[in-house]
Amino acid sequence: MKADGIIFDLDGTLWDSIVPVTESWNRVIERRLGKEARITTEDMHHCMGMLMEDIGAALFPELPREEMLSVLRECCEYENEYVAEVGGKLFDGVMETLKELAGRMPLFIVSNCQAGYIEAFFKAHGVENYFKDYENPGRTGLAKAENISLVAQRNHLKCPVYVGDTQGDCNASTKANVPFIFARYGFGEVKPEDCVGVIDSFAELADLVEFDAEERK
Repeated sequence: MKADGIIFDLDGTLWDSIVPVTESWNRVIERRLGKEARITTEDMHHCMGMLMEDIGAALFPELPREEMLSVLRECCEYENEYVAEVGGKLFDGVMETLKELAGRMPLFIVSNCQAGYIEAFFKAHGVENYFKDYENPGRTGLAKAENISLVAQRNHLKCPVYVGDTQGDCNASTKANVPFIFARYGFGEVKPEDCVGVIDSFAELADLVEFDAEERK
């Protein structure tokens, strides 16, 4: 398929950061709420792709909203520092394929994360130069569909594709009127009829998407 740019989800698409994220959150949770409140990687797995306040409600339902938000803010702040230092697990072929794709077309990231998290990904793995732009609700206050549209508009994209790993990613991409490619190796499930393509490894993307030079003129 042809595209004039690729917009990526982050968690479950480019990397798996569940272990370091869980480690960082538990350091804050243990100090703020006690050892009995610690979370597991499975808890965090269920929250991947959710908006921050929804994550807080799922993990700390017993806390008053203001206290929940306070704990959540502290977890996210420390998470950015920790993840930037220790990194996550890049999926197979990510580094090589990003380098190849970036030589052909502009690449972008739109993730449902807090401000600073994408920058932590860049710092941990040295991939910032592969991406032209990125966005998240922590910076804009917008939902994923709106952030996909925002990145497409400000970069003058006429026929981008979005690559993600959950039905939520697919729904947001569809709402933004951007064709969706399902990263089946990731964290979620997507209805096949909702996708224009499916990849079982990141490297497959290099053969699936062709740069549409005509649309970039």
